Amino acid sequence: MSTDRSTIRDLARAHGLDITADSIVINELGLDFQVAIAEAVDGGSWVLRIPRRPDASARAAVEGRFLTAIAPHLSFAVPDWKIHSEALIAYPLLPGTPGLTIDDDGAPQWHFDVESPEYTASLGSVLAELHTVDPAVVRDSGIPDFSHAELRQRKRDDIDRVAAKFEVAPALLRRWTAWLDDDSYWPTFTTVTHGEVYPAHQLMDGAVNRSILDWTTASIGDPARDFMFHHASVSASAFEATMARYEEAGGRVWPRFAEHCGELYSTSPVELGLFALQTEAPEYMAAARAQLNPAD
Repeated sequence: MSTDRSTIRDLARAHGLDITADSIVINELGLDFQVAIAEAVDGGSWVLRIPRRPDASARAAVEGRFLTAIAPHLSFAVPDWKIHSEALIAYPLLPGTPGLTIDDDGAPQWHFDVESPEYTASLGSVLAELHTVDPAVVRDSGIPDFSHAELRQRKRDDIDRVAAKFEVAPALLRRWTAWLDDDSYWPTFTTVTHGEVYPAHQLMDGAVNRSILDWTTASIGDPARDFMFHHASVSASAFEATMARYEEAGGRVWPRFAEHCGELYSTSPVELGLFALQTEAPEYMAAARAQLNPAD
């Protein structure tokens, strides 16, 4: 579901936030929320998140509690929800500009160099800071909380669930089974994670991270989740530089960490399949089928 500018303005006003309709810039990239940036009549800039489905709104309560708990422990900015209802979440605009946007034709637009030493150092530092927060700080928020053994079983269960509903390419199933069965890939610990760290969720000052958005998928889980998109997007040398900075700042890795990131990213079609089954939206069902059983 998408909402037009005048409806967004009226929704904000109903929550006590007076914004100018002409200032609203809508971002349709998110699967759970439509996002808009707008100017208030008093001159402040705001981010508005409008849930696309009732289940997104219900899960947001957990996200809100998590943000309240985690914010004091981070040096980079996270959303400070001033408005939170079933129909709208709104918070003052955070510092920085999106690292990745989508243009009017649906093409991705990158706004910084992901290979730059400045970025790899910044990302490594940010993720080390997040991953070294004591999980006890956020556990009461209600975010998913997995042991290292549960991580692997959950992934196995997710693959089985998707394979029961979709045709999955045999080569993918063989790959995932080998990964799941090999202890050397997997962490022996868990950390606080964002879950979807990629440049559309990162607000940048040049190539430096200033803020991270959209903590819907936060959990106590596999630290590799926050590295997998980066691993898929950069050269081996840039990824190694990121890992080196991460370790210098207190993050923990293991010998097959990079390979594990690659295998984890390969299960992105499984995540899409789960989302398609949750929403039952025809367009997501079709996209999941195409990714789970791609043509040769």
